[in-house]
Amino acid sequence: MIKILLVEDHMVVRNGIKLLLESQDGFEVVGEASNGMEALDYLKNNPAPNIVLTDISMDEMDGLKLLQILHKEYDSIKVVILSMLNQINYVLEAFEYGLMGYLVKNVGYNELLFALNHIANGGRYMSEEISMLLLHQVRSGQYNGKDRMKLPIDVDLSERELEVLKLIAEGYTNIEIADKIFLSKRTVEGHRQNLIEKAGVKNTAHLVKFAFEHGILN
Repeated sequence: MIKILLVEDHMVVRNGIKLLLESQDGFEVVGEASNGMEALDYLKNNPAPNIVLTDISMDEMDGLKLLQILHKEYDSIKVVILSMLNQINYVLEAFEYGLMGYLVKNVGYNELLFALNHIANGGRYMSEEISMLLLHQVRSGQYNGKDRMKLPIDVDLSERELEVLKLIAEGYTNIEIADKIFLSKRTVEGHRQNLIEKAGVKNTAHLVKFAFEHGILN
């Protein structure tokens, strides 16, 4: 059972997410909070959840500040941001503080559920919209040398993995890639995770950045 603490200041949104999660086997919303301060109060008095699913923009304490505190004091808790904000600076800052997932609020239910399951099992996840924004910045040269990642000694990609990587970089979703190259969605998800692990990066956005910076894609 994946135990989740919801941190969201809009009650209608919070209730909608709660209803969705609790309609699925394997999820339990163990607590709710309307800002970071309430979330910390909850954690002081209750067992730690597996995941804190939080917005960014909230009164009292926002999601980024909450993330920083959890990273220091509750490092066993996986933090996932679900926000209307899609600025890359927020995304990169959040991943520096141990964020495990970043999703925008127009994400589909299936992608949200997949992301939470994936993160609960040790993975990281970034929504397609955020990945494409970062890709645009990489292609337009908005990253300089200090942002470049070190090339691993050996990145051995199969032909299929390279094919999947090219489609990821072109902005296709897992389902669209599966349809294009006649694989199951789960197989494509597996290739995506293998690519992330082989490149030694944290998420899909960093994978795409890595691939362009090191000449795997051009």
